[in-house]
Amino acid sequence: MTTTETTASTSQTSAQPAITGIHHVGLTVTDVEASAAWYQRVLGLHREFDEPHHRSDQGGRAIVLCTPDMSVSVGLDHHPANQGEGFDPTRTGLDHVCFQVASLDDLQTWATRLDTEGVHNSGVYAMDAMPISLVTFHDPDGIQLELIAFHA
Repeated sequence: MTTTETTASTSQTSAQPAITGIHHVGLTVTDVEASAAWYQRVLGLHREFDEPHHRSDQGGRAIVLCTPDMSVSVGLDHHPANQGEGFDPTRTGLDHVCFQVASLDDLQTWATRLDTEGVHNSGVYAMDAMPISLVTFHDPDGIQLELIAFHA
């Protein structure tokens, strides 16, 4: 790339509108109804709607779950081509999903809730040399989920 191309590329990048957040995460699961029930029970998400995959020749559908204020949405997707193979974070695609909570106290409350729901989890642990703590666990398909809190 020449200096002129680099300058043009940089100026185009700085003029881009800001990304303001993640609207939703879509997860392919083996049993959408069972997974929806798990996410509702364990994470307290509410079922908003069930929809067919739009613009898809393959069919399929998604159940969309949200927090009460709709600030976090999770789509649980069924794809007819899915043969029920297990999740593998080492393959290209999703590695994990991390949800932020407001405080370390809330993080501890979540760890206790996971224990109460019978969901195996890491317990609260601090990341070395970082101002955060986490709890990690897995959904019924083995997708790693995390809860994170920043230290005050």
